[in-house]
Amino acid sequence: MLEPHRTPGQLLEELLEARGWTKRVLSVVIGVDEASVGKIVAGRKQVDAHLAIVLGEVFDVAAERFLELQRSYDLAQARIVAKPDPGRARRAHLFGDLPVADMIKRGWIQAESMREVEVVERSLATFFGASTPDEIEVLPHAAKKTDVSLPATPAQIAWLYRVRQLANDMLAPKFTDSSAREAVGRLSSLRIAAEEARKVPRILADCGIRFVIVESLPRAKIDGVCLWLNERRPVIGMSLRHDRIDNFWFVLRHELEHVIQGHGMTSAMLDVDMESAGTQGGESDEERIANEAAAEFCIPQAQLTGFIKRKNPFFADRDIIGFARTIGVHPGLVAGQLQRHTGRYDRFRAHQVKIRSLVTPGSIVDGWGDVAPVEP
Repeated sequence: MLEPHRTPGQLLEELLEARGWTKRVLSVVIGVDEASVGKIVAGRKQVDAHLAIVLGEVFDVAAERFLELQRSYDLAQARIVAKPDPGRARRAHLFGDLPVADMIKRGWIQAESMREVEVVERSLATFFGASTPDEIEVLPHAAKKTDVSLPATPAQIAWLYRVRQLANDMLAPKFTDSSAREAVGRLSSLRIAAEEARKVPRILADCGIRFVIVESLPRAKIDGVCLWLNERRPVIGMSLRHDRIDNFWFVLRHELEHVIQGHGMTSAMLDVDMESAGTQGGESDEERIANEAAAEFCIPQAQLTGFIKRKNPFFADRDIIGFARTIGVHPGLVAGQLQRHTGRYDRFRAHQVKIRSLVTPGSIVDGWGDVAPVEP
């Protein structure tokens, strides 16, 4: 029975001894020079797949045995000479989890390329307000500073930090307990026409609410956030990733309800993938309250229910337009609520006009080619 071996050379040496062969005999049998056999035995020459098959045939040993020993020996040698790199795991998380290339492109971090590893790490530390790269929040061991309301991906946390950065540089009047409700009242009259949305940033600013639009990062699926810089400085951030009038008003009113209720003071209310919000259940009490307020703001739900009962399953364009005129809103809001209630997101799209170009001119905006300046 063969003894355990640490190298293919040790195995070969034992096999030669068991046969009573010299290295010269083996060299003749397998067609190589004697010096090469000596190097294999001494561990100075690797056993590749071809040689493993040849030796396996000669000694009736599985070729895989030689390759396994060679692999184990190579790994042991590599561990001896390899230098530990404690930063490798950090880089795996930062460069693997964060959309670094997109953050560079967006001007969020100052680097020419993600290949400038040290520059990128320093810039990321500055972006996340960390003293060193090891303290960046998206790392598993780092202390959490954002405290979002749900498990957030690194890309979502980065987006949230950008909203916070921009909001910190904004000036706004004093916010009071009645400010958010005042904003809702003033915004209600704007639902009648898409063009009226241009007034949203000014109204929110007048009410002491910082409003920021930041284009979403790839695959982040963020729609909006409510956070507080302190107990008197609320912030609403939106991504406008769905450029439609119904989505804009629903998300905005949703975040406003978070402000009204004081949600997000201790943990930012990050709202992700809200396209069918409130239609499937399972949301938290905070999200349920905000969803109900948003839906009621877009269309009074009792009137919508009556409309659906009268017209279901056929909703003609003239009926949608007439109903929207009756309740004083844009037909796109009716279309959006019908989609939510019927689950038919492929219908009524002609009424869902784009709105981003109307809202962004008067807003603090980061994205779509624009980089909002941030004070260092």
